[in-house]
Amino acid sequence: MVIDEELVKRCMNNEPAAQKALYTLLGSKLFALCLRYTKDRTEAEDWLQESFIKIYTHLHSFKFEGSFEGWAKRVTVNFILSDIRKKKNVRFSDELDENVLFTDESAHSTIGHEELIYFISLLPEGKRIIFNLSVIEGYSHKEIAEKLNITEGTSRGQLAKAREQLIEIHKKHNKINAKQVS
Repeated sequence: MVIDEELVKRCMNNEPAAQKALYTLLGSKLFALCLRYTKDRTEAEDWLQESFIKIYTHLHSFKFEGSFEGWAKRVTVNFILSDIRKKKNVRFSDELDENVLFTDESAHSTIGHEELIYFISLLPEGKRIIFNLSVIEGYSHKEIAEKLNITEGTSRGQLAKAREQLIEIHKKHNKINAKQVS
């Protein structure tokens, strides 16, 4: 999907049809991005709506250098992180929420994109945020540290722990699936 310069310029002129077209092109991708940072669908919907408001009001800062979609994702991630900092006291803990593990019976035995996203959603909030920023969004540990007001070492450590927990989640998931099959 390529968002052309003409559509962005029409959005800059506050044309409702262009704004609707942009939302149609980007809405599902940005919503999926929002869902990676929260387990609450309503919160993700709110983040999506607020992100589009930010996108539309800050279009003048897009310099038509690089991908518009990438720019819109950055605006969305920055909004999400800002909202998380305002509303929540994110803990960087090692505790998995055992109450939500493996309630999705449609998961497959081989790991796919959707299953990975589900596994990521099971991580504790702090690790989930850092994993998303580093692995999915491609931020450096320095950028993550600046955005979350933590040290680079904390970012690296939390990413390593997140990866370890994902391996454990996958192992537990496979054991549960093996029991269900037999």
